[in-house]
Amino acid sequence: MATKRQKKKKQAESKEFYENPEVLAERISKTEEFLEKNKTLSLSIFIGLGLVIVLFFVYGYYMDNQNKLAQDDMFQAVFYFEQDSLDLALNGDGNNYGFKDIVEEYSGTESANLANFYSGVIHLKKGNSKVAILYLEDFSTSDLLVQARSYSLIGDANMELGEFEKAVEYYEKAADHRANEYFSPIYLKKAAVAYEKLGQWEGAKSCYQQIMEDYNGSTEVQAAKKNLARLNAKTAS
Repeated sequence: MATKRQKKKKQAESKEFYENPEVLAERISKTEEFLEKNKTLSLSIFIGLGLVIVLFFVYGYYMDNQNKLAQDDMFQAVFYFEQDSLDLALNGDGNNYGFKDIVEEYSGTESANLANFYSGVIHLKKGNSKVAILYLEDFSTSDLLVQARSYSLIGDANMELGEFEKAVEYYEKAADHRANEYFSPIYLKKAAVAYEKLGQWEGAKSCYQQIMEDYNGSTEVQAAKKNLARLNAKTAS
């Protein structure tokens, strides 16, 4: 640890550097001398920095362009999804891309990210829970409601697979993600069901109690009260 004397010495040196023109000139002279002796190194550094900056802007332009193309190519897949034509939405119709194609052809774009979500939902509906999890785990968004929904869907997929501990993890993750009175109680109820599947009654009770205490304006409150009473009776006997 520096002593007070050492600190004062450094402060004095710093002050001298800014206030004494001779000291400043000497430092500049040394810098120029270094650059003169290391022209090749200096030139390489400047060229390297320039290339990094250029590549950054080129990559940004390329990704913007790719995202616009992906949005156009995904339009028909979204239409099929909304019409519940799941196979066409996922795999395309021979002329238009499906979500699977968007993920593969436009990797790294926002459209491909969204296509992961759609693909996960479709596979879950088709009973392909393991595949659904892979797609949904590759999806992320700053949208608080959709991200929580994605976590909940991963929970649903794990419930289908009998992976109840993982289901609890994702349902609670969904409930805690920007918690709100509209959706968090629903996710907590799902977590409670998963806890009951595990025979972990206290975990289930905790979820029902949280709904009642933290979201007392929710439509899930009455069901939570009934389920809590049921579990209290079950564990008392």
